[in-house]
Amino acid sequence: MSQSPQRQIGSFRAAFGPGLLWAAAAIGVSHLVQSTRAGADAGLGLAGVILLALILKYPFFEYGPRYAAATGLSLVEGYRHIGRWALWLYFFITVTTSIVIQSAIVLFTAFLLNYAFGLQWPLPIMGGVVLGGCAVTLWIGRFPWLDRAVKGILVVLTLSTLAAAVVTLGRVDAGTLALLPPIGVADGISFAFLLAVVGWMPSAIDIAVWSSLWTLAKNATAGERVSVPTARLDFAIGYVGTGFLAFCFLVLGAGVMYGSGTSFSGAGTAFSTQLVDLYSSTLGAWTRPIVLVAVLTTMLSTSITVVDGFPRAIERTLHNLRRGHQDNDPTPSAGRGYWASLTVLAGATVAVLGLFVGNLTAMIDFATIVSFLTAPVLGYLNLRAVRSAQVPPEHRPSARMLVLSWVGLVLLGGTAVVYAVYLLT
Repeated sequence: MSQSPQRQIGSFRAAFGPGLLWAAAAIGVSHLVQSTRAGADAGLGLAGVILLALILKYPFFEYGPRYAAATGLSLVEGYRHIGRWALWLYFFITVTTSIVIQSAIVLFTAFLLNYAFGLQWPLPIMGGVVLGGCAVTLWIGRFPWLDRAVKGILVVLTLSTLAAAVVTLGRVDAGTLALLPPIGVADGISFAFLLAVVGWMPSAIDIAVWSSLWTLAKNATAGERVSVPTARLDFAIGYVGTGFLAFCFLVLGAGVMYGSGTSFSGAGTAFSTQLVDLYSSTLGAWTRPIVLVAVLTTMLSTSITVVDGFPRAIERTLHNLRRGHQDNDPTPSAGRGYWASLTVLAGATVAVLGLFVGNLTAMIDFATIVSFLTAPVLGYLNLRAVRSAQVPPEHRPSARMLVLSWVGLVLLGGTAVVYAVYLLT
């Protein structure tokens, strides 16, 4: 029996949220740094690259909430059903990339906090403050606080970014718009930078697992299991919004900095200042405090979702590795494994910040390239999981989604192989 429109709306409101958490995790360094740098360096020349990345990577992200809604399990269980080799492979990728990715995000957030409050605290100390604040918030409010806080933050971010992009449109050179990227020394766009843009555009494939875990956490909070169509709609809203904001940041960089003779500094403090000035010079000096709040809350929302996401995924993976092949085994959520993983990752992040030498963009480029190289592997695992016997036939991907998935795997995988060969030769 179909639900009434009122009940359908009520069910969606109860389930709405994991897609925005995904968006909060995605809208951070990839947008504030990479999209803005792309606009500053090439105008609208990388618009086609960003659009292609958004299209090709969509299925692999969508399979996270789809699998969770269809099975009541996370993608980690999906990997387990593929084989223990898949679970171990995911665990290896997660452990080896988590410190790099979390350090890059916390590093940029620490720079912004120092700049916003006029402080000169050492990076390890400010990074510890960021990590400690995220941990305390998660400890006190758990998932419900995370869910509610992110919704408010994204409203502020969207409104301020959209306003800045609209005002900037008149300054953008439309002649730079291109579907194919202008790669070359003369254009200032390197192949490595293209991979860095795609690596986190809109985000790393890793967070598809987080999305499935957040879907299950939302089920527990709402007291009911979300349907597959509702989970997919919730995710699509977050994904479309994430892609839209990526182009807004591209427009900002293209309208204010492209052709000006200036470029973003690699030093974290200088970059943070330039980023805020980019907004305030467009909207007016009076908007500077508002812009600073928007940029800072963007990175804080990304930080808290990352601080939550990696430990949540690691805890679930370790539990599955211990439990073997038992089906429908309830796994802990934010239990001892979660807090132990969070503590270890936080300590490692502070240590990395202590060894950091000062080039923010180089560290971010490294993290995003690593994400690009692992994307085909994780994308393939997600495709295998969502086509498995655990997913009812009616909830498996359509023929068009399968074609898009395989095209994405071939292009992402082929490019990753070419780049790996280039590095080794």
